Amino acid sequence: MAENIFLFVPNIIGYVRIVTAIVSLFFMPTHPWVAVSFYLFSGLLDAFDGHAARYLNQGTKFGAMLDMLTDRCATMCLCTVLAMLYPRFAIVFQLSMSLDIASHWLHLHSSTMKGSTSHKAIDLSGNPILRVYYTSRPVLFFMCAGNELFFAMLYLLNFTDGMVTVGSATFSLVRALLIVSTPIAVAKAAISAIHLYTASQNIAAVDVAEREKSHKQS
Repeated sequence: MAENIFLFVPNIIGYVRIVTAIVSLFFMPTHPWVAVSFYLFSGLLDAFDGHAARYLNQGTKFGAMLDMLTDRCATMCLCTVLAMLYPRFAIVFQLSMSLDIASHWLHLHSSTMKGSTSHKAIDLSGNPILRVYYTSRPVLFFMCAGNELFFAMLYLLNFTDGMVTVGSATFSLVRALLIVSTPIAVAKAAISAIHLYTASQNIAAVDVAEREKSHKQS
């Protein structure tokens, strides 16, 4: 009997991620804390589907695609909201979305052309930054979590400072987390730019190889 890929545990976790992300988007206009809670929970589940895939030997191409698309779409939707909340910086969020989607799309296709089963399967002879980014799970989780935290706190800041008191000190938790996560988000954007450049180089190399092969056969 054929396996039902759609019911693999990692993919079920992926479906839960989609549902929680949609719930987050539903509450974004009116309930910021609820929206952020569901959004970050959806992002947190991203760490568990990968572990489940490796532990249960249920890694699939469908799961890898589901994972990437959920990440990209959730971030894109939040950036769309941020562009409306901060219209003066709409161009920044638009460029951020464009860079994120273009870099991952091109990188996915370059990986497929080179025979990889996933956009996270990196040629170890390639770019050293991407090699560390994708082969070190703590680094990947830290960068992705920090990037999502940056956008989430920027969204929250439009509604509240999130003031907390620790001992005799009172400070804005939202602003503090935003400051801490800002350099991570900037670094993540730089990595996306490297993604785009490296993927372009890889696809161009495939084109050159195919043209050379075609010329030899003609």
